[in-house]
Amino acid sequence: MRVLIADPIAQDGVDFLRSKVEVEVRTGLSPHELLAIIAEYDGLVVRSETRVTREVIERAQRLQVVARAGAGVDNIDVDAATRKGIVVVNAPAGNTIAAAEHTIALLLAVARHIPQADAALRRGEWDRGRFLGVEIRNKVLGIVGLGKIGCEVARRAQGLEMRVLAYDPYVSTDHAKRLGVELVTLDRLLASADFVTLHTPSTPQTRGMIGRRELARMKPTAYLINCARGSLVDEAALVEALEREQIAGAALDVFSSEPPPPDHPLLRHPRVVVTPHLGASTREAQVNVALQVAEQVLAVLEGRPALYAVNAPAVPPEAEAVLSPYLRLAQVLGNLCTQLAEGQFRMAEVTFSGEVAEHDTAAVKAALIKGLLSPISDEPVNLVNATVVAKARGLNVVERKSAAQEHFTSLVTLTLTTDRGQWTVAGTAMNGDVHIVRIDGYWVDIVPTGGYMLISRHQDRPGIIGRVGTILGENDINISAMQVGRERPRGEALMALAVDEYIPPEVLARIAAVPNIGEVKVVKL
Repeated sequence: MRVLIADPIAQDGVDFLRSKVEVEVRTGLSPHELLAIIAEYDGLVVRSETRVTREVIERAQRLQVVARAGAGVDNIDVDAATRKGIVVVNAPAGNTIAAAEHTIALLLAVARHIPQADAALRRGEWDRGRFLGVEIRNKVLGIVGLGKIGCEVARRAQGLEMRVLAYDPYVSTDHAKRLGVELVTLDRLLASADFVTLHTPSTPQTRGMIGRRELARMKPTAYLINCARGSLVDEAALVEALEREQIAGAALDVFSSEPPPPDHPLLRHPRVVVTPHLGASTREAQVNVALQVAEQVLAVLEGRPALYAVNAPAVPPEAEAVLSPYLRLAQVLGNLCTQLAEGQFRMAEVTFSGEVAEHDTAAVKAALIKGLLSPISDEPVNLVNATVVAKARGLNVVERKSAAQEHFTSLVTLTLTTDRGQWTVAGTAMNGDVHIVRIDGYWVDIVPTGGYMLISRHQDRPGIIGRVGTILGENDINISAMQVGRERPRGEALMALAVDEYIPPEVLARIAAVPNIGEVKVVKL
C-alpha cells in the first residue's frame, strides 16, 4: 500500500502512517504533476491547497481513499470519488477545542479592549481611561448552535461563572439540561445575552441569520462573536449597528470573503477585534487533525469503517442491489422532514414495511438520520457516525419493522416528533427511482429532482391552483410537476409543486396570502 501526502500535515500523522504503509510526501505539486503520478497510490492526503478534481479521480487506478486534513471537502470532487468507489474522509473534530478556546479568547479580548490597548501602548500612549472594560463573571452568554464546539464553549463559559443560554432548534431540551444550558428562542437569546457567539454551519437557512433585525434585538452593551462562518452575519448590517451604537462591539475570526479587502470597514472599526481565521490554528489541533486522517486512511486500506467517512455506505455486498435505492430514499425523507418540521426534535420513528424489512436496514436507518441532521449539524453526518451524532444531540431514533405490505411492496415511513407536533413522510423505490408517496395524511407521488418544491396546505376550492400558478408565472418561476392530495372534495388538501427556480420570500408571501391557503413552505430535495 502506498499513500501520497500532497499538502503539509503534522509530522505525527506522517509517522503514524509510515508505521503501517509506504508514505511519500510530495507537497506543492502542480495539477499536471499530480495527474502524472496519482495512478501509483492507494491513498491520498490533502489539506486545502491541492484540488482533487474529477480528472484526478478518473486518472487514479489504485486509489481507495482520499483524506482531507480538515473539516471541509470543497476541494475534493466527492461525487466523482463516490461513483468510482473511493472513500472520502475528513477530520471535523480535531479542531473542536482550538475553536472553543479561540472563542473564549476573543470574548475576553473584546470585553477588555486588549488589542486596542496593546496597539495604543506600542504607539507610546498611556490612556487607561479610554479602555474601560467589563467583567464576564455573572454575565449571560448566548450560544447560537449547540453542536460540539458550542458545547465546549458552554463548558468553558460556565467555568468563568457565566450563565449560558442557547438557541438550537435541533437539540433536545434534555441534552441542554445535562450541559447546564437553558434552551431559548433566538429572539430571547439576543435580547438577554451580554455576549452572543455563533457556532452553526453555513447553510441556506443560516446564511445572514444575524442581520439588521437580529442586531437591533441585542442590548446596546452586548458583544457579537463569530468564530464559525463569515456568511452567518450580514456584515453591512453589523457595521451599521456599530456606527449607531446598537451593540457595544464585535469580535470576528471569519469573514464573508477571505481574506477580506484591506479597506473593509470592520477591519478599521475601533470597537471590533479581528483575527485571520485562527480558530483551528493551534499545534494541538494540527496534530489531532493529522492523526485523525491518518487513522482513517489506514482503516479504509485495512477494510475497516472510517469514523468520518463522507460518502461510504455500510451495506453488505449481497444486499446492495436491493438497499441502494432505499439509502437514497431514506436521506431524502429525513431531509424533507427536517425542512417541514418545527420545534425541538424529541424522537424520530422509522418503520420499514414489506420486503425491505427482510434485510439488515442499519445503513438505511443511518442514511435517514443523515438526512435529518445534515442540514442543521455543525459536523459532518455520514452512515458511520449518524447514530452517534443523533445520540449526542439527544435525538431518540426508534426503528420498527413490519412484514405487512400496505399499498406498496416496500415502504419506509418516518415520523418526527417535536415539542410542537408530529410530521410524517413516507416513500418507496420503484425501478430504482425514489418516490415520496405520503406527507402527513396525504398520499402523493413525488420524484425528487434536486430542485425546489413548494408545499402548501389549503382548503380544496376552485381556482387556488390557478392563482398559485399565476403568481409563479408572473415571477418567471417555472413549474415542472404538480401533485395534489386531499382528504375529500372541498376538504383539507396538500399541494406539492416542483419548480425550476428558487422562490423568493416576497413571492412566497403573495402565495400565502391567497384565500384558503393555510401554510406554505419551500423545500429543496
